[in-house]
Amino acid sequence: MPSLAVLHQATVVCACGATFETGTTKDTDVIKVEICNKCHPYFTGKQKLVDAGGRVDKFKKKYGLQ
Repeated sequence: MPSLAVLHQATVVCACGATFETGTTKDTDVIKVEICNKCHPYFTGKQKLVDAGGRVDKFKKKYGLQ
């Protein structure tokens, strides 16, 4: 017979600084996340375009699209 999971209270801390309480089966008090509903573009309606390392410019230069 499988053992029953025990639910613990934990605080979720986002990189943007937002925090909230949740239940988890993980035996920890703090869960750190990089993005939450306060800063995710889907929920905020703000789109963030990030050009990681100039990839767009590199592509344009490679194929002569400038």
